[in-house]
Amino acid sequence: MGTGMGMMHGPHGHGPGGMGMPGLRGLDATPEESAELAVMFHHFPAIHRSVENLPDGIRTVTGSADPGVMAALTSHVVGMIARVEEGRDPQIFIQSPTLDIFFQRGDRIETIIEMTEACLVVTQTSTDPELVTALQVHAAEVSAMADRGMAAVHEMMMQRGR
Repeated sequence: MGTGMGMMHGPHGHGPGGMGMPGLRGLDATPEESAELAVMFHHFPAIHRSVENLPDGIRTVTGSADPGVMAALTSHVVGMIARVEEGRDPQIFIQSPTLDIFFQRGDRIETIIEMTEACLVVTQTSTDPELVTALQVHAAEVSAMADRGMAAVHEMMMQRGR
């Protein structure tokens, strides 16, 4: 689900598919998807994010003033939402188990994406209480990654005993 970013090299990427970060690869992830993740993890300080927990889901506002980071964010968010709708789990090696329920019950998530040049506003709701909880937990996990990068991933994996 790339946006023409292709193989990322130089300041916004470290080789094809985030090869410098093997945990960003997955069993069903494209090199472009892994490269988008690498851009976001390498440049997490350039990402701003806020989350509002709703009674039936979440509303997130995520963006970056860096055009390369914003392009990676946009492609990643749109691509992952499409994957959830299709039930195509990329099985990224560092992936949170909170995503499992999304791929199992993605047809029960209502998603609205609003895009501006500065940010993505994503509202996701569900009538399934377990999905609502998973949406809120995952939003908090993504916020932690936007705040602390790969350090947050390592902490979450250690908490899960992985």
